[in-house]
Amino acid sequence: MGSHKASSSRFFINVFIGICFVWQSFALEIDKNPNAQLFVNASEAAGRPIPETLFGITFEEINHAGAGGLWAELLSNRGFEAGGQNTPSNIDPWSIIGDESLLILSTDRSSCFERNTVALRMDVLCDNQGTNVCPAGGVGVYNPGFWGMNIEKGKTYKVVFYVRSSTSINLSLALAGSNGTPLLASANISASDSDVSSWTKMEFLLEASETNHNSRLQLTTTQKGVIWFDQFSATPLDTHMGHGFRNDLFQMLAEVKPQFLRFPGGSFVEGEWLTNAFRWKETVGPWEERPGHFNDVWKYWTDDGLGYFEFLQLAEDLGALPVWVFNGGFSHNDQVETISVPPFVKETLDGIEFARGDPDSTWGSVRAAMGHPEPFDLRYVAVGNQDCGKKNYRGNYLKFYEAIKDAYPNMQIISNCDGSSGQLDHPADLYDFHVYTSASNMFSMARKFDQVSRSGPKAFVSEYSVTGKDAGKGSLLAALAEAAFLLGLEKNSDAVAMASYAPLLVNENDRRATPDTIVFNSSQLYGTPSYWMQTLFTESSGATLLNTTLKSTSTLLVTSAILWKDSANEKNYIRIKAVNFGNSSINLNISVGGFDTNSIQLSGSSKTVLTSGKLMDENSFQQPKKVAPKQIPLKSAGKDMQVTLSQYSFTSFDLLEEYTGSAHLQDPSTKRGLKLKTNDNISDS
Repeated sequence: MGSHKASSSRFFINVFIGICFVWQSFALEIDKNPNAQLFVNASEAAGRPIPETLFGITFEEINHAGAGGLWAELLSNRGFEAGGQNTPSNIDPWSIIGDESLLILSTDRSSCFERNTVALRMDVLCDNQGTNVCPAGGVGVYNPGFWGMNIEKGKTYKVVFYVRSSTSINLSLALAGSNGTPLLASANISASDSDVSSWTKMEFLLEASETNHNSRLQLTTTQKGVIWFDQFSATPLDTHMGHGFRNDLFQMLAEVKPQFLRFPGGSFVEGEWLTNAFRWKETVGPWEERPGHFNDVWKYWTDDGLGYFEFLQLAEDLGALPVWVFNGGFSHNDQVETISVPPFVKETLDGIEFARGDPDSTWGSVRAAMGHPEPFDLRYVAVGNQDCGKKNYRGNYLKFYEAIKDAYPNMQIISNCDGSSGQLDHPADLYDFHVYTSASNMFSMARKFDQVSRSGPKAFVSEYSVTGKDAGKGSLLAALAEAAFLLGLEKNSDAVAMASYAPLLVNENDRRATPDTIVFNSSQLYGTPSYWMQTLFTESSGATLLNTTLKSTSTLLVTSAILWKDSANEKNYIRIKAVNFGNSSINLNISVGGFDTNSIQLSGSSKTVLTSGKLMDENSFQQPKKVAPKQIPLKSAGKDMQVTLSQYSFTSFDLLEEYTGSAHLQDPSTKRGLKLKTNDNISDS
C-alpha cells in the first residue's frame, strides 16, 4: 500500500464527486421497478478458463498486521532493540515493577548476539533481608505485549529468554493480569553464579490456570544483585501447524481460499528511507539473531520474527503461490542509481535461491537449516512497489529483469508500471495496478479492462479497495462496489491474471490505514463486509467463465456466471453472481441454455445474499456478522428462473448439476456426462 501523499487533495475531490454520483444514480431509480434478463450459455466449450491464480491476498506489515497480529509472538520489543543499536535504548513497552528507588533499569551493548547487541540491565537495590527489604511481590520488569496479551485457561505458553549475572539469581517468571494479579501461570527460577556467569538460555512451558484477555509477562526478584536479560519470546504452543501463526487469524485467511500471497507489501518494502526498508537477509535464520527494523512508513518497530522464510511458509500453509515484492533500490525519499544497483540485484538473486535452491546451495542450505529442505514454489516476483514514476525505475528494473530471467527463465516478473492504458516500454510478464477510490468510481470500473489489449503482459490488480467516507471502517456500500469491480475482473480474466484487496489486516489499536478485510485485537476478530464479499469469489479461480448476455433497464446491475466444481462432493455448479447497486429491487429473469434441455436436472441449489438494512452498515466485535452472506436453499430452480435482487445487494445463485451420464455438458476434469433436472418458470424471491 502506498501513502499517496501527492494525490491526497485530488483523492478527496474524487471521493466527493463519487458520493454525489452514487446518490444521484440512486435517486434516479427511486420508485422504479427495473427489469432485467440474463442469458447464460452453460456450454463449457463456449466458455473460457479463468486463471488458477485470479484471486488471492496481499499481506503488508501495516496496522500491526503481523507484529501483534498474525504472528503469534506475544512480546513487543522482545530484544530491546527498538531504539536502535545505540544506548541508552528505547525499552518501551517494558516497564518497572516496584518503586524506582528499589531498582534501576538501563541498557548496554553486552549481548551475546552480534546483530542484536543491546541488552537490558537490571540493578536490584533491595534484598530479602537487612535494612532495604524488597516488597513481598518482589521488583522487576513486565511486558504487556501488544495492548495486552490474550492468555487462555488450559493453554500452554512457551517462554524463552537469555540471562546473565555475576551472582546467583532467584527469579519468579509469571503470566499475570494487567496490574500483576491474578497470576495465571508461573515458574520459579534459581541458578548459581556459575550457571549464569555467561549468557544462558532459559526455556519454560507455562500452563494458564485462568483466562485473561489483558495480561502481561513479568519477571520479579527479592534478591539484590545485577542481572542482564536479552532476547525474550512468549508464544502459545497451539499456533497453526506449529509455524507461529495465530490460529484464528490464519483460519480467516484460509476461508477466502487465496490462490496467491503477495508479501511483504506495499510501502513496507520501501520504507520512508532505504535504511528502514525490508531487507530479506536480515529476517532469516534464528529469531534471536534477527536485528529487526523500524517500520518508518507505518511508524512502529518490527522484530522481523515474521520474516521472508515465514512468509513463504505462510503461502505454503495456505496452499497459495508466493508473490515476493522485493526492493528495487527505492524508498519514498531516496533511491539507488542504476549504476549502483548490482548489489540489490545480487541480494534478490540470493533471495530466489533461498526460496528455490537445492538444500546444498548457499542460500538453500540456510532454508534447509530452518527446517524446510524442500524448495518453496516461488514463481512470481515484483520489482518494487509503486515506483514506476521514479527517475531510476526503468533502468533499475531492466537490471533485475535481465539477471532474473538469465538465472530463472520461467520466473514471472511484475512491473510497477501500468500497462492498462498503453503498451509498456520494457518487458514484463505482468504489470501492477492499484486502485483506491470512491464507491461510485469503483463500481464504474467494472468495465475498466473491457478494452485492454489481450496481447502483452496481463494485469495484476494487487491492491484495490473503496476508501474515504464511502468505506467508513468497512461498509456494505464499499463491499458492493468492490464486488462489481471483481465481477468485471472475472469477466476480463483473459487480460487480468491476479487480484487482491489491500490492506488485509488491522489491529483495532493501531488503525494506520482503513478500511481492511479483517479487524482484530488480542482475543477477538471479525471480517468486514468486504471480507465476506470476497468469500463469494472463492470458487472463481480456475473455474470456467460462461458466456452471458444481460439486458436491463437498470444501469446499476452487474452480473457474471461461472462453472465450478466442488472438490468436497465432486459435483459441478453453475454460479451466477449479480450486484444491484441501486435502491430499487430488480426483477431478474435468468435463462440458462447451451445444452440438451430435455435432459437437464437442477436440484440442491442455493442462493446467497450479502446485504443489510442500511448502506453504511458495518460489522463490529459486538456484531461480527451484521453484514455477512446469508445462504438459503432455492425453493426450486430451473433453466428459466424469475428472481428478485434486493436493493443494495450482492447475490450468488449456485445451481447444482447432478450427474446421470446422458447430457452433453461435461465435468471439466473427468469429461463425464452431466444431467440437470429442470423446473421451468419458477419464481423465487
